[in-house]
Amino acid sequence: MSSILQLFGGIGLFLLGISLITDSLKALAGEALRQWLIRFTNSPSKAMFSGIILTLVVQSSTATTLATIGFVSAGVLSFHHAIGVIIGANIGTTSTGWLVALLGLKFSIVKLALPMVGIGMLLKLLGKDRLALLGVTLAGFGLLFFGIEILQQAMSGDSRFLDLSKWPLDRMLSRFILVLVGLVMTVLLQSSSAALTASLAALASHTITLEQSLMLVIGQNIGTVTTAILAAIGATTSAQRTAAVHVIFNVVTAIFAFFFLAPAFLWLVKHITYIHRIDAVLIVAAFHTAFSVLGALIFMPLIQQLDLILVKFLPEKETSLTRYLDASLYTVPALAIAATERVLLQTLVNIYCLFIKFIRGEIIAPIFDTNELDHLLTKVEAYLDQMSMPQSVSDQQRLILLLRLMVYLRVLRNDLREVAQVELLKKQQELQILPLTVANLLEKQISYLKMDPFPKLPIVLVEEFKMIAEQSMTEQASHRKQIMDVSTKWRLNAAQTLELLGAQRWIEHLTVHTEHVTLLLKQEEDPTE
Repeated sequence: MSSILQLFGGIGLFLLGISLITDSLKALAGEALRQWLIRFTNSPSKAMFSGIILTLVVQSSTATTLATIGFVSAGVLSFHHAIGVIIGANIGTTSTGWLVALLGLKFSIVKLALPMVGIGMLLKLLGKDRLALLGVTLAGFGLLFFGIEILQQAMSGDSRFLDLSKWPLDRMLSRFILVLVGLVMTVLLQSSSAALTASLAALASHTITLEQSLMLVIGQNIGTVTTAILAAIGATTSAQRTAAVHVIFNVVTAIFAFFFLAPAFLWLVKHITYIHRIDAVLIVAAFHTAFSVLGALIFMPLIQQLDLILVKFLPEKETSLTRYLDASLYTVPALAIAATERVLLQTLVNIYCLFIKFIRGEIIAPIFDTNELDHLLTKVEAYLDQMSMPQSVSDQQRLILLLRLMVYLRVLRNDLREVAQVELLKKQQELQILPLTVANLLEKQISYLKMDPFPKLPIVLVEEFKMIAEQSMTEQASHRKQIMDVSTKWRLNAAQTLELLGAQRWIEHLTVHTEHVTLLLKQEEDPTE
């Protein structure tokens, strides 16, 4: 009984360590992760190597996969190239097996594990931003290695609870049962890395054989798809396609590994003396990597066909901008923020385009329906409500900027509801100068707002807009006099004059409101703004 409790404690420490490592590295690499995926995924081979490297960095294939989902949804990354990233992430995640085999089980690292936890948490308490996150990473590695040590002790102490001898590998049914055991281990632990580590610890303590551990690894790789499937239920089409890639990749590769790769490894160990002398734990780590590399060799040439099949059977259902707001991105705050930023900036572009068309007379707006815009803004606010404050200071600043932008979009939405006012100004030649000037400046902004990543508005354009806004406010009195002169000239009645005054106030308010947005999105942010 004590060995079972020790086993669960070791697994718990390992999972806690992995969680700390993953969360801290995701926070550290959040925006870098985004930039990397945009820059280095323009071909299937580059996408695959990007997936490998990013997964090695953040120690989580899930983080890489969620990043991929977000950028496929946002249109930054094509699903064709995303398949390569997902394949690479499957290869990169095998690094955990090598880490455990080369460090955790080769020699006792427990003497360093606890000091790593202490130093890491000291950095977390005393450091700020990146230093604090590095401290959490160090503490995570300490807990990971300490958990491995506890697992080894548990396996060595009492192996009766893990007796697999009744399933000899000379029968096909026994092999299938061992694969199923590996699958269940991953489902229960919700981590293929933890399941693999438990198997390696059992192998190192001679609780299970090499042949049994290979079957368990195959099952553990299949088990990872359950998390992806659960995450895709009710999620976006991109998330469902990504889950489908996971399922197809892992299941098909597992079939090849079961019938060809595992027998090949066992034959090499039995017949080649040099390989026979290699530690069994290292052989399992090599098998785990070969498992994913085999999948890459099978699927990389078939990416085009897989892309066409999945797009055909899982067509895009959501056409609204809200399809970018994937809840699975919450685990990588920088990516959730980037997705929200894209939605808000595109919404701003749409609003600006409407203002421009109304001012220039390209469309008429006696009454404008803002229901669709209201629905979108409500969904964005709900998405932001569910987003926790990120650990990174830079991500915190970006999130605060988005919250302020939401406020301004609500204000512009109210301006849009009264856009019919511009019709009155268009009837008077003398009153068209300010609206047309604002329209021209908004048009200049749109070209920058459409860029991804958004480069911020150049200072020259910001200053030009600021000057027009200040000029419109200082010349209010002259504008009022101008309207009175127009009323006298055209013999307008009092009601018509009041309507003109209201229309002039509307364009002045719109100028100020859009100036606030421009200042918010300028290249060099001023904290006093």
